[in-house]
Amino acid sequence: MLSSPWIAALIALFSWWFSTGIILLVVRSADKAKSGAHGASVFFSIPLFALGMAGLIISASTLNVMNVYIAFLSVLLVWGWIELAFLSGIITGPERQNCPEGLTGFARFNRAWHTLSHHELLLLCGLLVVTVATTGAENTFGLWAYLILFTARISAKLNLFFGVPRINTEFVPAPLQHLKSYFRKGNVTVAFVIGVTFLSLATACFAERLYSAETAPMQVGFALLFALSALATLEHWLMVIPLPDAKLWRWMLPALPTTSKTGQSHEL
Repeated sequence: MLSSPWIAALIALFSWWFSTGIILLVVRSADKAKSGAHGASVFFSIPLFALGMAGLIISASTLNVMNVYIAFLSVLLVWGWIELAFLSGIITGPERQNCPEGLTGFARFNRAWHTLSHHELLLLCGLLVVTVATTGAENTFGLWAYLILFTARISAKLNLFFGVPRINTEFVPAPLQHLKSYFRKGNVTVAFVIGVTFLSLATACFAERLYSAETAPMQVGFALLFALSALATLEHWLMVIPLPDAKLWRWMLPALPTTSKTGQSHEL
C-alpha cells in the first residue's frame, strides 16, 4: 500500500497539515504559559532535530520505498525544529523592534532583514548540511524536499515584505509581533509572479517525473515532491484568494485573550 503514489501524496498532505498544526499548538501554548516556555519548547525538541538528521543520513544510502518516506519525514523534522525556533523567537535576528513609520526602500529592506537574518542563515546552514549528507547518495529525495521548503519559504517572506492582497496575522506568536509592521498589504508584485511561476513549474516537473517513473521508490518519491510543491504553490495563491484556510488549524489551538482578525494563511 505504501508503494502507491496516491498514498504517498496523501501522506505528504497529512504530514504538512499535522506538522504545521503541532508547531502552532506548541507556540500558542507557550504564548499562554509562563516566561521561558518558548525557550524550553525549543530546547526539549532538539532530540527531534537530531532524529531528523540521523534519519536523513541513514536513509540516503539506499533507494527503496521505506527510505524515501524516512528521508521525507526526517526533513520535516529538521525543518520543523528550525521553524519552531523561529516562531518561538529564539532564533530570529538582532532587530526586534517595529518598523519605523515612513521607512522605505533599502533602509526598510535592511531593517527587515535584520529581524530574521539569524533564522535565514540557519535555514541556509540546514540546506548545506542536507546537501553534504546526500551528495553521491542513491536517495536524494530528502534534499529535494528541503529545497522545495527553502524556496517556498524565501518566496513567501519576500511577498509578505513587498506586498500581497491578503495577510493573515492570526498565527503570529507573541515573540514575533514586531514582524507584522514589516508586512505590506497591497497589490501583487513581480515577486509573487516569479515565486508562483517557479513553484508551478517545479510542480509540473515533478508531475512529469512521477508519470515517467518506473520503480516504486521513484514513484513514491516524486509523488511526495509533487504534493509538497503543489501545497507550496497553493499557499502562495492563498495570499491572494480569500479562502478561510486558517480554520484548518484554528480549532486545535487554545484561545488567546485577544486574537487578530483572520484573512489568509501564511507557510510553516
